[in-house]
Amino acid sequence: MKNNLSSLSDLAAAFGKAPVNIDNSSPVSDDSLVYSTDSGRISKPKQKNITPSDGFARVRRETKGRKGKGVIVISGLGLDSKALKELATKLKKTCGSGGSVVDETIEVQGDKRDVIQQVLEKSGFKVKFTGG
Repeated sequence: MKNNLSSLSDLAAAFGKAPVNIDNSSPVSDDSLVYSTDSGRISKPKQKNITPSDGFARVRRETKGRKGKGVIVISGLGLDSKALKELATKLKKTCGSGGSVVDETIEVQGDKRDVIQQVLEKSGFKVKFTGG
């Protein structure tokens, strides 16, 4: 028997037990795992679902929650985030105003519904005005 036990496998061999081999090469498939000492914080890949379009771009004017300022909200486009940002940039430049992309909608400042309708129809969308 060895006088110097340098590892757990030597200790297990001293007592007549077979050493236990743990395989750390395969990743853990537990969905509730948040942190691992091997790789650190584990984040799940985010899946973005795009709501499919029914063929109509809905254009409405909103003032609620904006201190009376009018905003045109365009929804129902069925585009991914990159295409939405490109279309929003095109609309804002054409209207000469500001705006933003929020979730799956485009918001353009001011009341330029007729200009927005023309740009959307040139882009291949059918336009429906909703609301007041």
